[in-house]
Amino acid sequence: MKILIALLIFSGIILFHELGHFLLAKKNGIVVTEFSLGMGPRLLSTVKGGTRYSLKLLPLGGSCAMLGEDMAEESLPGSFNAASVWRRISVVAAGPVFNFILAFVLSVFVVGLAGYDPAQVTAVAEGSAAEAAGLQEGDLITEYQGYQIDFGKDLYLYRYLNPLSVDDTIHITYKRDGKTYETSYQPDVNVRYLLGFNRESADTMEVASLIEGMPLEEAGVKAGDVITGINGTEIPDGAAYDAYLEEHPLSDEPVEITYMRDGLEYETTLTPGQYRTADMGFAYNLVCQKTSGLSVLKYSLYEVKYMIRTTVLSLKELVTGGLGMDDLSGPVGVVDAIGSAYEESKEEGLLMVWVNMLYMAVLLSANLGVMNLLPLPALDGGRLVFLAAEAIRRKPVNRELEGMIHFAGLMFLMALMLVVMYHDITKIL
Repeated sequence: MKILIALLIFSGIILFHELGHFLLAKKNGIVVTEFSLGMGPRLLSTVKGGTRYSLKLLPLGGSCAMLGEDMAEESLPGSFNAASVWRRISVVAAGPVFNFILAFVLSVFVVGLAGYDPAQVTAVAEGSAAEAAGLQEGDLITEYQGYQIDFGKDLYLYRYLNPLSVDDTIHITYKRDGKTYETSYQPDVNVRYLLGFNRESADTMEVASLIEGMPLEEAGVKAGDVITGINGTEIPDGAAYDAYLEEHPLSDEPVEITYMRDGLEYETTLTPGQYRTADMGFAYNLVCQKTSGLSVLKYSLYEVKYMIRTTVLSLKELVTGGLGMDDLSGPVGVVDAIGSAYEESKEEGLLMVWVNMLYMAVLLSANLGVMNLLPLPALDGGRLVFLAAEAIRRKPVNRELEGMIHFAGLMFLMALMLVVMYHDITKIL
């Protein structure tokens, strides 16, 4: 069932994208030779009004094939290249635009059913810098570090991508009783003492990795070693380790560590490292609250804006190295994510299943719209680059050269999809 639902959502979003191309092509007098859902061999097909409508074997794509779309000639009546450059721009741009329209329509249902999460301050730490700066429970955060905040998840996303440093200055704009205020303050600093390692799991004391520059690494401990004791106390598992730290918190006092490597036991004495973290001094809301009337439309627009911005920021992180290939997901990963959301929602009732499935559809539709607007060959964004150049130069770029560039881009995207699909499958398995 979950795979079927995932495929229906995925296919519906792609179909709506291609529908944008289809409707604008028809509107501008361009002949659509085939409108299809899926890829590969045809399963079902019918011809109506000069267009073949097809359902194909693999439900992981779709297409809107137009007469003469990939040909250099412009003489064919009703062909894509025979249309004016502005008509062609509207046809190409229609796919991503329809994705954003679909994301908004679905968001209306999501916000109408579940509401939205205002970035409201739920608690201010007593004696904190935030309290001294005037922040109070109930204040609505509208801007954080110059980043506009529409939802609590906006603030969460920004803080996730831009971790707060002890040297930062926090700049906040907030509303209270209808008035807007601004404040700035230095974050509070929390000090912890750590040995500097990550465990394979919460149940074991096997060292999975070491934190660079921290005491265990400097003492010569390696990944794969198993910590067996602290200050003469035997530590047989993760639970014993957690219990020991609860009773004997680490400090700047030296500790004796025993560990096993290749069946041999070793001892080392080290001083836990100081780990300083910044604390903004307040908690904020991430729980949805109901809304109605025009506010539903307002927050639905904000929802689409959030999805688009999340996609753009994620792409930026991929380019700058903040995210890696393992963080990418293709069709297999998307289907698995939808299936997982469906399984988790079933326990909370039918309404929550509907809300979460619609929310996934909003995310995917906005994501597909942004991705297709990237100025890469073979994507809508790449085609728009060539069309924009034609509009500026008042003559087309060499059609054969453009065709070769788009073909090369398509081959690259197919190869990338195979790599991402492989990573998706290995993660699932």
